[in-house]
Amino acid sequence: MGITQQEALDLFNSDDVVAIGMAANEVRRKKNDPRVATYQIDRNINYTNFCTEYCSFCAFYRPLGAKDGYILPFEEIYQKIDEMIELGGTGILMQGGLHPDLRIEYFENLLSSLKQRYPQIHLHCFSAPEITCIAEVSGLSVRDTIARLADAGLDSIPGGGAEILDDEMRSRISRLKCSADEWELMHRTAHSLGMRTTATMMFGCGEEYRHRVNHFERLRRIQEDTGGFTAFIPWMFAPENTPLGKKVPEATAVEYLKTLAISRLYLDNIDHIQSSWLTPGIKVCQVGLQFGADDVGSILIEENVVYAAGVRNRTNESELRRIITDAGYMPAQRDTLYRSYVLK
Repeated sequence: MGITQQEALDLFNSDDVVAIGMAANEVRRKKNDPRVATYQIDRNINYTNFCTEYCSFCAFYRPLGAKDGYILPFEEIYQKIDEMIELGGTGILMQGGLHPDLRIEYFENLLSSLKQRYPQIHLHCFSAPEITCIAEVSGLSVRDTIARLADAGLDSIPGGGAEILDDEMRSRISRLKCSADEWELMHRTAHSLGMRTTATMMFGCGEEYRHRVNHFERLRRIQEDTGGFTAFIPWMFAPENTPLGKKVPEATAVEYLKTLAISRLYLDNIDHIQSSWLTPGIKVCQVGLQFGADDVGSILIEENVVYAAGVRNRTNESELRRIITDAGYMPAQRDTLYRSYVLK
């Protein structure tokens, strides 16, 4: 049994970060192979940057009609996947803005064309807000939308759009986006249809510790009921070029490591916790392997959303393997569902 909400709050208020990390690492050693840390080779593809939600933390979106807005042609998406396959990639993470003119048929055509062309590639696509939007503009239930996307080739769903799963915070930073309950409903529905999803949290956007704990509690409750989450991925808000960034202090590396460790202690029923390099940087990501994480994520051949917010961190397979080795683990490449990893 994981820690309680009060215990989590006490840890957030504690200055003994090393002890918190050691406790989290002990949980990690029991849940995962203590000799191995994993990574993935995949590609982020943002099929459109048009979006109607205007979230205050986002520097990527463009309003409808903007001259620098786009919807990627299918041929360009194919080209991006061809490049990823050359680098040994096994899956794509495809997400975009919420576009009111893209109905279910567009996504079915896209997914089925990708599955026909690349049957070996895992399609990890469309966050809860996107699927909720597709359902609304297509006049469908969330359940029917997910079922149709799965029939067209969707393999799993990323945890994006969660930010902080507390409506007090969502009303401040993403008031037009789906509510915490709607995010939960989408994931529960996907799990009930046999589809795995990931869970995420973006912190450092002005929330209090209690909001983070509420987020953890909601995820633990969902997982207790469904068992459908493969992993939890926390990351820090990237403030540059965003309206929200002018209003909140930037989260520190220590804050990141503490939150990562507490998530490992709280989410005792989620198998994998990912340490991020994208916003904290590669060194902090490496330290995260001693703070409860068993995975360092993907090489992210392409990343546009936090890049638009000023983040310039980049990596490659050899660097991820090096930081894993230097942290005392054997690096192993995995697939999107954390299966069939290969020690090289």
